Parts: sequence; C-alpha cells; structure tokens
Amino acid sequence: MSEPRSAPTIGQLVLGRQLQSLREKAGFSRDRSAKLLHVAAGTVRRMETAEVSLKIPYLQLLLPEYGVGEEDTESFVRLAEEANKPGWWQRFYDILPDWFSGYVSLEEAAKTIRSYEPHFIPGLLQTEEYASAVLATGAIGRTTDPHRLERHVALRMERQALLTRPEAPAFWTILDETVLRRSVGSKEVMRAQIDRLIEAVELPNVTVQIAEFGAGPHPGAYSPFVLFRFGIPEVPDMVYIEYLTGALYLDQPHEVSAHMQAMDRMATLAEPAHHTKELLAAYRRELST
Repeated sequence: MSEPRSAPTIGQLVLGRQLQSLREKAGFSRDRSAKLLHVAAGTVRRMETAEVSLKIPYLQLLLPEYGVGEEDTESFVRLAEEANKPGWWQRFYDILPDWFSGYVSLEEAAKTIRSYEPHFIPGLLQTEEYASAVLATGAIGRTTDPHRLERHVALRMERQALLTRPEAPAFWTILDETVLRRSVGSKEVMRAQIDRLIEAVELPNVTVQIAEFGAGPHPGAYSPFVLFRFGIPEVPDMVYIEYLTGALYLDQPHEVSAHMQAMDRMATLAEPAHHTKELLAAYRRELST
C-alpha cells in the first residue's frame, strides 16, 4: 500500500488530477486500475487525490495501459519524482496537525491568496511577539507546551518569507475592526504589530483592508476563511475554513463561488485599501495614550 504523507505537495495535486484524467479518458474504472496493480481501489483513489505519494512503479504500470507513450511516461515519472520531494514545512511534522500541513502546501503554491480575518492578524503578517501571545492562549494549535509553542512560532515566521520571495503571490486580506481592537499581549506588542502592518502594505503584492464596525454586518461575518488561486488548470480554486479541531478544504465550484462573492462584497463594504495606512496610524495613536 502507498504510504501517507503529512501533506501533499502542489505537484502531487496536479499530477494526481492528471492521472485521474488519463484513467477516465482510457475508460478505466478505479477497480480495473487497482487490479493491474494488485491493490485496493482505494489506493488508486488516494493517488489521484494526493492523499498518498505517487508510487513510481505504479505509474510505470498504469500509464502505458492508459495509452501514454514511452517518452511521455518517462516525463510524467520524472515530474512525480520531483513532486514527491517533501516541502520545507515538513520538518515541522512534530507540531503540524494534518489539517494544517495541507494549508501550508497550498499557501506555498498559490498565485493569489485572499483572506477574511475577524479574530487575529493573519499569520503571514504577525510579529513574533504577537504570534507568541496568540499561540500561548492555546486557541490555535491547542497546546501551551513551551517547546511546541516555540516551534509553532518558528514555523509562522518562516512562512512569512513567502511574501518577499521572487514571484511572490498576491496577498489580499480584509481585517475586521475587532482584530485591531482586541488586545493581544501588551500595548507595546500591539503597537509593534500595527507597525508591521504599516510596513506590509508598502509591499506591492500586499493589500490590506479594514472592515470597520460602522460598515455594519457583511456576508463573511460567520468565520474566517482563505481563498487560494493557483494559475494551474489542473488545480481548482480552493477555500480553507478552520475551526477548533480541524479544517475544511472546499473546491466545488458553487462553494468557491459563494465565498468569492462574499469576499468581493466585503471588499466593497470595507474601507478602501488606500485608506489603510491612515487608519492603522490612528489605531496606533490610540494605543499610545
């Protein structure tokens, strides 16, 4: 049986979908493919959905049966070997719950990331002190063990390199006013965090909007969520929704569309992005009194 990974790489997601497409075009059921490999049909399904690594011997057996030529089979296998290499985040396997390790994989591969956050500053924009204060509550990660907290913070800080790397994704977040009003740590921590946000909005790929209380209710008020777009035809847009003990990954078009519409509606209700620095400066002045 194929061995499970702590998180799929984007390459596995892409190749898994391609493998499924090739099987379906060849008129093979999963049961028929499984019989060729002498495995359960569930193993074929898990390969196609990137729940397990792409087993090279399996690919070498399946692809010719699917009508793939020798040269294309070799190319597919080389891509699979590359896709099976673990991402950098997998060295944090000891602290990453399964449901979040998939998030980090998607975050690394996305071309556009849009988020709504009603509770905390997004992890990609947090200072180390703010992240430590949030994580110490046990609200995220559900642990107060000092060593594990340190590891969680280290992971969060390393993720932030995403925003300044070459070909960085576009990151657009809408913060509820509550995020800036909620005291995390001390006033000093909050002042430094707002300074970090002011710096972040100077990045050409970062957009921050603030949904102030005066704007009234909006369609995203139920919970935080993140939208991913990849720019790869084989990988659909996805929505990530986190709750206390796990997360949901949604990729059905009607679900993604509903969240996209909610995000667009919130963007029109929130203060325009060109007002963000001014608003942040005002919140910071309040913390200085």
